[in-house]
Amino acid sequence: MGQSHSHNHSHTHSDLKGRNLLISIFLNILITASQVIGGLLSGSLALLSDALHNFSDVLSLVVSYVANKLTKKEASFYKTFGYKRAEILAAFVNAATLIIVAILLIIEAVKRFEEPENIKSNLVIWLSLLGILANGFSVLLLKKDSESNMNMRSVYLHLFTDMMASIAVLIGGLLMYFYQIYWVDNLLTLAIAIYLIWMGYDLLKTSTKVLMLFTPENIPIKQIVDEINAFESVKNTHHVHVWQLNEDEIHLEAHIDFHEDITLSQFDAILHDIEDLVFKKYDINHVNIQPEYGKPDAKDIIVQD
Repeated sequence: MGQSHSHNHSHTHSDLKGRNLLISIFLNILITASQVIGGLLSGSLALLSDALHNFSDVLSLVVSYVANKLTKKEASFYKTFGYKRAEILAAFVNAATLIIVAILLIIEAVKRFEEPENIKSNLVIWLSLLGILANGFSVLLLKKDSESNMNMRSVYLHLFTDMMASIAVLIGGLLMYFYQIYWVDNLLTLAIAIYLIWMGYDLLKTSTKVLMLFTPENIPIKQIVDEINAFESVKNTHHVHVWQLNEDEIHLEAHIDFHEDITLSQFDAILHDIEDLVFKKYDINHVNIQPEYGKPDAKDIIVQD
């Protein structure tokens, strides 16, 4: 069996991610507390909905921070992969909470349409400005890492949608202050909720696929098999599995049936060529191959274990 490894983790970069997450956690605790008090005093559902979303942000940031720390733990006999999937699990949890929070907001907004309330718009305006500034700073801190890490993308989406929600609440506060259009508070709540569902669904779907060991969408298994079969000594490639372990690792596992009973050194040379092929063309950086000669097993590309 052959195996290749490619690791590009940086402790310094990971520590920086952890620091940025901690700063964002404290900022969101401040926003949440302020908006809960302000929402209760002003009667603004949009402000309370933004506070609820901010509270979900605090939870998601804590989950992501813990996951970020867990990924640094080494593998063991009982955890041979270590905690490499912790950040994927965190992304799944965060995406799910986005959608749950959105559904709760929709229910509450519909109730408020039936029983409208007067709202103290001054407080709404000032607290929405606080939310915009604090979330905007957090978004800037996490933006770079969100482009390459699913866990960081999940909290980035939480904070970005929160910043957008605060902007919407500010607009609503101004409309209420100058024109006494109080129903806009409920309308904005619905808009925020729909946006949360839209943003959360894609991340939930992506993280679910990784957790379920589905083949990444950009990996054409049939094409890879054809390319491996094109090697002169290879008779058949079968029993193929391709999955994404985390943000950095894509694994390929397969059985290869050879025309001849080759030596171990010959197999190593072929394995090296296969590893080079799949890494350069498909970014697959972990390869496990089981060599076979005349073994009477199923020769289908996909075999249900």
